[in-house]
Amino acid sequence: MISYSFSLYDLEYFLLILCRVTAFVYIAPFFGTRGVPNRVKVIFSVFTSLLLYQVTTPVENLVSYQSVFGYSLIVIKETLTGLILGLGANMCMSIVNFAGSIADMETGLSMATLMDPTTNQNTSITGVLYQYALMLMLIASGMYRYLIGALADSFVLIPVNGAVIRPGRLMDTMIDFMSQYIFIGFRIVLPIFCVILLLNAVLGVLAKVAPQMNMFAVGMQLKVIVGLGILFLSMGLLGNLSEFVFEEMKEITTSFAEGMM
Repeated sequence: MISYSFSLYDLEYFLLILCRVTAFVYIAPFFGTRGVPNRVKVIFSVFTSLLLYQVTTPVENLVSYQSVFGYSLIVIKETLTGLILGLGANMCMSIVNFAGSIADMETGLSMATLMDPTTNQNTSITGVLYQYALMLMLIASGMYRYLIGALADSFVLIPVNGAVIRPGRLMDTMIDFMSQYIFIGFRIVLPIFCVILLLNAVLGVLAKVAPQMNMFAVGMQLKVIVGLGILFLSMGLLGNLSEFVFEEMKEITTSFAEGMM
């Protein structure tokens, strides 16, 4: 017969861990996508919380409150901690959508959009292609294990009810991320951008040399063909480009964690 007993404080401590883990799983890439069933998310969050509860030591002087309202504030604080950590990783996945929008704008496919089932938003065709390719790279490279490890390490750096939200530090991290956001996005789409720029220069010269030709109609077809060709040839570079995104994901997750210590 199995006999397992726990105190009310242990249950309250476990629920606080569950709040942070659930918030992280809800918004983190790969774990929080719409393709993952909600039951899987709930079960994964509960079992992850059980494992983290076994390796963390409850500290009574940290989780102390005087009323239900005080405990509710601690729950909100833990939920915000998980959301901020997951948001840092999720924002990096949107870099490829930015790159795809630029690529479609240069190739003339900006009007052709798709409903992305993972975000429930209209996204460019190239952006969806880049996003699914980056998700495959995230699984193949084991980056999802780093995300779970970062969540586990957050309980060491930021104990339960030990988060101190620093808006100034978080704002500086967001500003630094926006600069890297544009930089990495242009690096991803740089081959298509350069080739289309050269093609526009060639079409401009031909329009002066042979004004009787309809360069507008010819240019639209050439841009689509050349853009798709360069996109096909540059797909082999996504493995190296994904490293820039994953490195930025690690940096922003660490910076967000430091902004709550």
